[in-house]
Amino acid sequence: MTTPGWWPRRSRRVRGEDLVRSLYNEHGASLLAYATRLTNDRAAAEDIVQETLLRAWKHSDALTAEKGSVRGWLLTVARNIVTDRARARAVRPPEVAEVTESPSVERDHADQVVDSMAMLGALDSLSPEHRDVLVEIYYKGRTVTEAAQVLGIAAGTVKSRSYYALRALRAVMSGGKTGTEVPR
Repeated sequence: MTTPGWWPRRSRRVRGEDLVRSLYNEHGASLLAYATRLTNDRAAAEDIVQETLLRAWKHSDALTAEKGSVRGWLLTVARNIVTDRARARAVRPPEVAEVTESPSVERDHADQVVDSMAMLGALDSLSPEHRDVLVEIYYKGRTVTEAAQVLGIAAGTVKSRSYYALRALRAVMSGGKTGTEVPR
């Protein structure tokens, strides 16, 4: 059995948990400082130190004084881990944030077409005076006063015709008939 040159106080080869503990006690602070400088992230640097020590444990035969500096080997392994992680991030597609808004659920446009057709049919059943009032107020968005000016009638007449026109529309849409019950 050979005595490793980097453990001056030990007379036997250190294995397993003792090896990792010894390496961490001697080189952990400088490894952490080096990894933090490379990554600018303390948590990532701690992960890199842990991975470096794990690799040192797996390749303990490479940690002899005859093969060079142990600290140099550890710092090289840490740098390689940082490089590998950077390369892995570069080839991975960028993460896309989860969409918090769900697209609005649209009604089937067929229902809207049917409703429009039914409304046009109901409007056709009205007298031209009642239809004109509803078109001005509801489709063109005019006020009662504006509709009265455009149609050339009094505001009270616009109110009266809109009331009776809506009543007739309700009757037609519910299956009733229009006709003489709606005053003009």
